Amino acid sequence: IADFIATTEIQLNSGDVVVLYTDGITEAFDMNQKEYGIEPLIELVALNREKSTAEIKQAIIDDVRRYIGEQKVFDDITLVVIKQK
Repeated sequence: IADFIATTEIQLNSGDVVVLYTDGITEAFDMNQKEYGIEPLIELVALNREKSTAEIKQAIIDDVRRYIGEQKVFDDITLVVIKQK
């Protein structure tokens, strides 16, 4: 598997937020079969960047749940939020 893995080091500054997620978030469908997408995720993180990692995570989960409404979740949803102090 080493042939398929690359590494990159990134210097995080104070207050920087990193969000790792699976496609179950960006590809979550609403009742009209429209995907949630990356743009709402980026906007939501930007709006909540001053909050704690737990609050950012919950804001994302709440927004995706609101978006899909009664639609079933068909894919896994994994989310990790990291914030540099």
